[in-house]
Amino acid sequence: MSFIIIPLTALIASILTFFSGFGLGTILLPVFTIYYPAPIAVGLTAIVHFLNNAFKIGLVYKHINWKVVLKFGIPSLIAALLGALVLERLSESTLHLYSYQLNNHTFQITLFNVLIGTLIIFFSLFEIIPYFKNLSFNESKLTVGGLLSGFFGGLSGHQGALRSAFLVRLNLSKETFVSTGTAIACIVDVGRMSIYAMTFNFTHVQNNSTVILMAVAAAFSGALIGNKLLKKTTLGFLKWFVTIFMVSIALLMILGLLG
Repeated sequence: MSFIIIPLTALIASILTFFSGFGLGTILLPVFTIYYPAPIAVGLTAIVHFLNNAFKIGLVYKHINWKVVLKFGIPSLIAALLGALVLERLSESTLHLYSYQLNNHTFQITLFNVLIGTLIIFFSLFEIIPYFKNLSFNESKLTVGGLLSGFFGGLSGHQGALRSAFLVRLNLSKETFVSTGTAIACIVDVGRMSIYAMTFNFTHVQNNSTVILMAVAAAFSGALIGNKLLKKTTLGFLKWFVTIFMVSIALLMILGLLG
């Protein structure tokens, strides 16, 4: 069953996240954890996520704003390492706020996910509240955005939504928004994959190579579909899609259903 569910999830998530700039790992990880222990699921998800981002770069690299990538991506990478160190020093037992069961599955509401989900919703309201709707961030805010996004990425693995929240306010073209966000995600992926490479048991990759290849192929197909659909979308649609997607992901995170 995993050979159907995991690739299908990767395909759908890849299409959705091509527009939003985040969410593939957030959506795919819970599905991997159904079939694999958490440490293995995290590593396998990271491989699919990294390869898919690298593939997307090949599709959209012409539109990358490298100035934004450097100003946002480098602080994000540094802060991600700091967030990972903070997480290592904290006891996980202090992070669980509430647990509940649904269809014989246990879900946990954690302090980190509530905090991150609330931040995501706050930024999402920028597209809804009239006062904030026409507000845009200038490049002086990129370093702060990169630090904030990277730190929470290192702390819990969720950094893409906050990244998109900042980038979508820069008044970039739809192509530049997608390509620049993908380039920044690749920078962060390279950083965390270098850490995983030192700690991850690659026999898990060999033992599960078939499902990984199927998931990667499905994600690539989703990226190709997303790239074609992008040409037919408007910037206004893209902003609203990102907003709705961000709120949906945030609520699922707060409820412990994702992440």
